[in-house]
Formats: sequence, structure tokens, C-alpha cells
Amino acid sequence: MSDAQPVVEALGIHKVFGDLEVLKGIDLKVNPQDLVFIIGPSGSGKSTLLRCCNLLEHPTKGVVRVVGEEITAKGVDINRVRQHIGMVFQNFNLYPHMSALANVTLALRKVKNIQRSQADEMAHRALTRVGLDDKATSYPNELSGGQQQRVAIARAIAMEPDVVLFDEPTSALDPELVGSVLGVMRELRESGMTMVVVSHEMRFAEEAADRVLFMDEGVVVEEGSPEQVFRNSQHERTRSFLSRVTEH
Repeated sequence: MSDAQPVVEALGIHKVFGDLEVLKGIDLKVNPQDLVFIIGPSGSGKSTLLRCCNLLEHPTKGVVRVVGEEITAKGVDINRVRQHIGMVFQNFNLYPHMSALANVTLALRKVKNIQRSQADEMAHRALTRVGLDDKATSYPNELSGGQQQRVAIARAIAMEPDVVLFDEPTSALDPELVGSVLGVMRELRESGMTMVVVSHEMRFAEEAADRVLFMDEGVVVEEGSPEQVFRNSQHERTRSFLSRVTEH
């Protein structure tokens, strides 16, 4: 599908916070049904790049296009554009006073103006996909961390976005809960969902990604297939990072 229009295209992305240049001219292209994995040490700019893709952070310089529309252009209705972009955060970001079902239906009703009965139906479908429809009436504090993250994924996919961005989706979870979240992500990948994932789950990246980007100090040091990056990396910096994170 490489001839298709990219779902996400970021060109020459710079991001400066005060005196700190976090991103130094990053290019990223995500094609339909791609799973792109972004790896690298803490502070390398991975999450900032992800947040620039849906304007949670505005690039200091550069262009971002989502399904062909330049979202960094002046006057763009970013709330409309964000309907195309699902986002799954490290710390779930669920509303504690709302049930799992209500958390999933909120954006459907408020952003897409879908009637409650239809929104409930779509939410139940999304919760079923993540294996949690039996928890629809439960509140976040009644769910494990892994279940809360799966509700957050259901919330993202219920909007039927063109791409889902995952920002460290397992890093706040106890190790024994990680597998359930990765299982859902694997199912989404097999169903053809376009995904960009920032994560330290190297085994998952090696098994499931179409393309891996290794970032360090605000630049993409190396990019390629999992085989290329994990087994035949061209850069000493990549090899050094991988030897530290995969030795356990």
C-alpha cells in the first residue's frame, strides 16, 4: 500500500522549549495499515514528536499532514482534525467519575454529535474488541491498570480514527498486566489499524512493527524494518541502546 496517500506525514519538524531544541528536523511518514514503532532513550524527543502529530504540541517549525490535510496551517479546525487521530496516553486519562461505557461514549456524543443510543452501541462494540464489555458499568477505580488502558484504547478506536497514536501505553502498568494491552494492540494491528507507537516494548516492536525509528537527541538516527534495526543496525548509537534495553 506504499503508493497510497500517507495517513500521517511530518516534514522538517522542529520543537523548541525555551533554550532546549527537543526535535531537530524530524521527518515521519506513516502509510495506511502501517505499524510504526519509535524507540530511543528517555529525553530523545519520541513523545514530543508523537504529540506534534496531533498538535498537542505545536511544532516550532515544520509541516504535519493527516490524511492529506495540513493540520499545521493557520485556521485549521483542530478539533475536527483530531476526530481522525486516536490517542492513547501513558496514564490512561480516564474520567474517574464516569463508567467505562461513559468514558468511551463521551467523545462520540460531544465531538461527533452521535445520539446516545448509537454511541452506546459503538462503545459496546469497542469494549468488546478490547475484551472488556463485561466491565462497561465499572468505574476506573474498580479496574486494574491494564483494564483501564484497554478502556482508553476502546475510547480511541470507537471514534473510528484513521490512525491511533500510542504514547508509552504500557509503562505505567505492572509487568503482569502488560500482556493484555499488547494483545489488544496486536489484534488492532492484524485488523489493519494504522498505528504509531512510542514504547520500550522491544520484543513487541520486533514481532509486530512494519518500521522502526530509533531516535536520539532530537534526530532520527536510524530507520528501517525490525530486522534491519534490531539485527543489522548501521549505527553504533543504535547498537549501544539496544544492547542495554534487550540484555534483561
